[in-house]
Amino acid sequence: MSRTLLLAEQLISLPSVTPDDGGCQPLLGERLAALGFRLETIESGPAEFRVTNLWAVRTGRGATKTLAFAGHTDVVPTGPVEQWTSHPFAPTHRDGKLYGRGACDMKTSIAAFVVACEEFLATTPEPQLTLALLLTSDEEGPGVDGTVIVCNTLAARGEAIDYCIVGEPTSVERCGDMIKNGRRGTMSGKLTVRGVQGHIAYPHLARNPVHAFAPALADLVAINAAGGWDAGNAFFQPTSWQISNFHSGTGAGNVIPGTAVIDFNFRFSTESTVESLQQRVQAVLDAHGLDFTLAWTVGGLPFLTQPGELVETVQEAILAETGMATELSTSGGTSDARFIAKICKQVIELGPVNASIHKIDEHIAVADIDPLKNIYRRTIEGLEARLAAA
Repeated sequence: MSRTLLLAEQLISLPSVTPDDGGCQPLLGERLAALGFRLETIESGPAEFRVTNLWAVRTGRGATKTLAFAGHTDVVPTGPVEQWTSHPFAPTHRDGKLYGRGACDMKTSIAAFVVACEEFLATTPEPQLTLALLLTSDEEGPGVDGTVIVCNTLAARGEAIDYCIVGEPTSVERCGDMIKNGRRGTMSGKLTVRGVQGHIAYPHLARNPVHAFAPALADLVAINAAGGWDAGNAFFQPTSWQISNFHSGTGAGNVIPGTAVIDFNFRFSTESTVESLQQRVQAVLDAHGLDFTLAWTVGGLPFLTQPGELVETVQEAILAETGMATELSTSGGTSDARFIAKICKQVIELGPVNASIHKIDEHIAVADIDPLKNIYRRTIEGLEARLAAA
């Protein structure tokens, strides 16, 4: 049986619902230590939400560059176990697929990282390339005690990462058909519009905050519909603004509400900045004379890895393994790559087909497992060859 498949099954069998690592990192650490990796466990967070992070490094010969593989050992909750065809933490094979929570997101990618390193080091025991793994148990949770903590620690110590591959499931139909070479930024706002509560039969004695906000809402929607925040660029879609929640009223049918609370979110390209978007929203609200407060939360800045050493090497690896020319994309949500991009200029995401992630009966095609490992190994080999030729 495939060594990558066996390791993926071992990881899936360990319940590791965020923020619990479930023993995944010690298991992986044993494999990595046997290869000569130096292991460092970094814990963070309160006792009731303790996060485990593993930073493993195997230093290459002389002045080398570092390739890091990054991922998360935590998984989302299973949902109702009785709705699964087989137990979510009992890896099961049906119809050429491996089922289990984390099969796709992203324990198979992590298994492929490790076996790719094992195979590479078996043929190149003294490489110039430094290899590293950054693993966290806080990607599916708040994300405040995981990868960001490790990145801050490395930055404080002056440890550099030159290339990073995050094993998020990025493929659409076939393993390797899409990689993410960037992600949009995310910024949320909580807007509270104040009015005056009163009896619905006496509107002249009250001020309805929903009515007051409606013209401003129309302006914001019009900007969004016209693509007016920015036009995007060759790598990014135009910036999008969306309301996620709108709360107002007491629940009674005869009371004008005193406040309206609106939650919204920007997914923004590199053509916009946090400051420019905040200023434009503020200007619209001010123009309508609203009595309001607005609190902002920046979840992550946009980042982009231009085609270069890492992108080209990964594209070559995918082509050699699958015969496909892969697509570059910055679509989708956020990932821990947003933290890594602050300390590493070349970051991409590459992993299995993402159709079943977070779903009941999450699965991965068994036929995709070894090709994914081979793509990772070919990438290591390609970067090593670039170093040797330099």
